[in-house]
Amino acid sequence: MARSLTIDASVLVSALSPSETRNQESLRFLEILRDHPRLVILPTLAKPEIAGALNRLTGDSELALEAAELTFLSGPVVFVELDRALADDAAALAVRANLRGGDAVYAATARRFDAVLVTLDHEQRTRLPDDVTVMWPWEVKPG
Repeated sequence: MARSLTIDASVLVSALSPSETRNQESLRFLEILRDHPRLVILPTLAKPEIAGALNRLTGDSELALEAAELTFLSGPVVFVELDRALADDAAALAVRANLRGGDAVYAATARRFDAVLVTLDHEQRTRLPDDVTVMWPWEVKPG
C-alpha cells in the first residue's frame, strides 16, 4: 500500500484558489488522490489555516469553512490533535530546521506517522532532516 500523506495547507489552499501560483499543479495532485486515494493525516491546525487563507483570498466565509472540512478528498482523512509530545517534536524541528511553528507542526505530524509531507513551502522542502520525507505535489505518483 502507498504511504500515507500529510498535506501542508499551502497545497490545499493553492488547489482551491485559481489565483494561486501553483494552482494547476496542486489540482493535478488532488486529481491523483481522487483516482488513487491514500490515507491523509493532518494536524488539526490545518482547519484554521485553510479556512483563514481561503476566507482572505475569496471573501467567501461559507466556502472557507466548508473547504476546511476537506470533504473533497476521496480517501480517509485523520486529524491529529496537537498534544504535548507532538508540540515538543514540532518545537525541536522548528529550531533545528529554522522553520515557522505551523510548518514544523505539519513536519512533526508527518514524521510521527511516517507519512510523506507534501508541500509548496520551499523551507520545508529544503530544511527538514532526512527522517521527514518531503515532496512537491507534482512529485507524488499514483499508487
